[in-house]
Amino acid sequence: NILQTVKIHFQKLYSSLHRIPQEWAHVDRVGPTEELELTFALKQQNVHLLEEKLRLVSDPDSVQYGKHLSLEEVASLVRPSDLTEKVVHRWLQSHGITNCLTVRTQDFLQCTMTAETAERLLPGSRFHRYMRDGHYLVRSSAPYSVPNDVHHHLDFVGGLHRLPPKGLDLSKKQKSKAGFHLGVTPSILRTRYNLTSADVGSVQNNSQAVAQFLEQYYHPADLAEFMAMFGGGFQHRSEVDRVVGTQGGGKAGIEASLDVEYIMSTGANISTWVFTNPGRHESQEPFLQWMILLSNMTGLPWVHTISYGDDEDSLSAAYMTRINTEFMKAGVRGISLLFASGDSGAGCRHLGKENTFRPSFPASSPYVTTVGGTSFKNPYKVTYEVTDSISGGGFSNIFKMPDYQTTAVNSYLKTVALPPKSYFNTSGRAYPDMAALSDNYWVVSNRVPVPLVSGTSASTPVVGGMLSLINDQRFMKGLPALGFLNPRLYKLNGKALFDVTEGCHYGCLDEQVQGQGFCAAPSWDPVTGWGTPNYPALLAVLLSD
Repeated sequence: NILQTVKIHFQKLYSSLHRIPQEWAHVDRVGPTEELELTFALKQQNVHLLEEKLRLVSDPDSVQYGKHLSLEEVASLVRPSDLTEKVVHRWLQSHGITNCLTVRTQDFLQCTMTAETAERLLPGSRFHRYMRDGHYLVRSSAPYSVPNDVHHHLDFVGGLHRLPPKGLDLSKKQKSKAGFHLGVTPSILRTRYNLTSADVGSVQNNSQAVAQFLEQYYHPADLAEFMAMFGGGFQHRSEVDRVVGTQGGGKAGIEASLDVEYIMSTGANISTWVFTNPGRHESQEPFLQWMILLSNMTGLPWVHTISYGDDEDSLSAAYMTRINTEFMKAGVRGISLLFASGDSGAGCRHLGKENTFRPSFPASSPYVTTVGGTSFKNPYKVTYEVTDSISGGGFSNIFKMPDYQTTAVNSYLKTVALPPKSYFNTSGRAYPDMAALSDNYWVVSNRVPVPLVSGTSASTPVVGGMLSLINDQRFMKGLPALGFLNPRLYKLNGKALFDVTEGCHYGCLDEQVQGQGFCAAPSWDPVTGWGTPNYPALLAVLLSD
């Protein structure tokens, strides 16, 4: 027998820039026969056509505005080529991997295999168990690679590296002013943003959703209690219509309670879904699971609000680019995705002696609407708003500035005193797009009213609820859903929004910027976007075709 040695060239492929954060404690090496579930993101076709379609259906000046696609039409546009499917399936089968599920768009495969098989399939990977705050996850401690011929057909493999970011501490430390504080409740929001008791949902085919990924759960009893306490002035629902995923036991999370209570009290009387951490496998990535669900469900809610983000520099460009394509797939279907801008101001990354601001993703995605935060100028009454210093904002280091925002952003860059140019990328996607109050909310969690809850996780469901109400009115007129809002929002040029012009957010604590990031200014700015919604005015401008 002639033994032939075949050298296979391997290519490294990452979904995140590999490191295990210190807060995750190593527990043990995963046993060879333990089962893992990995997600294979197959290369899609026609991504440029998908992007063009999104532009056309989202631009109010286009004849295709509002002509959204069905999931089947999206699938026929982006599904991987026959060659891609063949190569990836053959590679998996050559390792004995046959237990795989696909999605309707056929661009994700979720496969179950033993750890031993996974490590043979992906040379370099080594699976270990890690723990943080009592939660266990399985991840690879080292980078992985795939054969060259397969590499061209995959964007990334999920379930190896990405660890969920740490949940935010939403209970803001008491401000220096002691004593009575107004506190934000549904009635305060309705007063500030000019919603009347008649501004509630009424049509059957409307729905909205929140998505939660950090082992956070809401309790139905908390929602009922919250509505009993704070929902007196308007028609509302006190129950979530559908939970997608597994609601864990144990205590309710403040974040989860906040999201559900405020989307349902702003988008009042509208059917609401909760997407929650499926938690079937320690090797799953909850955010990725949610994205895959969107590719596999037809009758989805029209508005989704998500309070979740990671530092851009902790993720690979390939991973973020693919996630952007998933956002585009949702947008062309008429779905509005709203992400919180984050609670670290401009952020700060320390690189040796140099500091730079630190953008967050998905807040920095050009294909979602990003929501920043504000505070009342006078914390004791309903006054005009100023910036909340935690409001996330800035410029992407990965994604270029989309056409829809160049005029607004360049105007800001020309007219305002800016931090040194070395701190940020002046040609990047700038965010947030708009804002709402994010300071000192009342939440009911574990049957207890909790004051002083703050963060853009509060402002995002508030804006989402208002967009759901506008969709409701659009459906009554026979108009399509708002879908991806940004091209239309930027064409309004600030009309129908309360412009926020006072205050700055946090930046790097160093000699050059002294803890300050960007500052608010007239029109668009990278702290509060275009400002906060004046609901009746926004409804009026968005009710035209």
